[in-house]
Amino acid sequence: MSSKKKNFDSVEKQLELISRGCEEILPLEELKKKLTFSHKNGVPLTIKAGFDPSAPDLHLGHTVLLQKMKQFQDLGHQVYFLIGDFTGMIGDPTGKTSMRKALSREEVQENAKTYEKQVYKVLDPEKTQVAFNSQWMESMSAAQLIELSTHSTVARMLERDDFQKRYESSSPISIREFLYPLIQGYDSVQLKADVELGGTDQKFNLLMGRELQKAYDQEPQVVITMPLLEGLDGVAKMSKSLDNYIGIEDSPKDMYGKLMSMSDTLMIRYYELLSDLSSEEFTKRRAEIEEGKLHPKKAKSLLALEITSRFHSKELAESAAQDFESQFSQKKVPEDRFHIQAPQVNENIIDYLARSLPDLKFSKGDFRRLIKQGGIRCYQNIELENEQKINDPMSTAKFEKGNILKLGKRNWVEIK
Repeated sequence: MSSKKKNFDSVEKQLELISRGCEEILPLEELKKKLTFSHKNGVPLTIKAGFDPSAPDLHLGHTVLLQKMKQFQDLGHQVYFLIGDFTGMIGDPTGKTSMRKALSREEVQENAKTYEKQVYKVLDPEKTQVAFNSQWMESMSAAQLIELSTHSTVARMLERDDFQKRYESSSPISIREFLYPLIQGYDSVQLKADVELGGTDQKFNLLMGRELQKAYDQEPQVVITMPLLEGLDGVAKMSKSLDNYIGIEDSPKDMYGKLMSMSDTLMIRYYELLSDLSSEEFTKRRAEIEEGKLHPKKAKSLLALEITSRFHSKELAESAAQDFESQFSQKKVPEDRFHIQAPQVNENIIDYLARSLPDLKFSKGDFRRLIKQGGIRCYQNIELENEQKINDPMSTAKFEKGNILKLGKRNWVEIK
């Protein structure tokens, strides 16, 4: 524990905020003891959360852990944002049915730079310690790595559900993959972590940290697992590959619009895991929604404004909100619509849209799916008269000057 004096809320207040949205706190009694010691002596706890830079872009699902880290910061504790640049080259086997491809050092380093830039949209840079596990792993000798490996067994590793399933199905498991939870656990030894945060899918790795700290004569960390945030479909976890995500570098317009598109039930979940509201404010807001004192759409707009402001600015978030209201409440075409030329004679509609709208970064397949889902509509003019739904992806584009196209929920196009 650091010896730097801090001012803390009462243990009860801290536990109330820390527990919000958590899946498990293991063991809860140990966390109470740590918080009591911290509060009595004015000594901050050391909080750790690790992120492997396996992809360059973060989405709101990643920020669930960041929000919990921010809460610990606000309570006066010391937060370590650990970038797993060494473990990233191994590849986390969690949830994988086959051996995953390891990233190159160059890929890991490039992604890590992006992470550092993005996380400060949630965390306070002046209160955040950034660490890279290559700092201690690259200097570890072969003898030390062998010594580390003596602190677990093959039987223990096979208790992991994903490893067990692969073993039973005769799917290969490399020794390299067994090293991953050991090294993640050793990170906690190096940082002398009091608490480690992670998703529910990381429970085995987080508990390994406890075991290794005991082996290295340290007080074991408390493990806090956070749920995996559902994507906009409200079913599967947020994922770019499932196209149910909100990227933290999405434009203000897209971020606000996506948040407004979620269900009322999902809104409560996002409030619980992503909002900066205090526990009292969150409880009051939820009660107002449930009792009908606050309309769900208004509550959703308040959350959308809060999150969009966090990753952009209050001014840009308010502008996105006004744009949203203009489109969906007042049925107006937004000012920042696309402008494209009328189609060529007998040009296929898919080819026309893909050629004319490169900035959308939609593939021909994306346009085809959008048409099949009824997501493309044509209006005669900017007053949105004579709406027609485009149903046939093989049809010829027959748009004329002055026509307005609506692609999906947020993209508007004017034919010049």
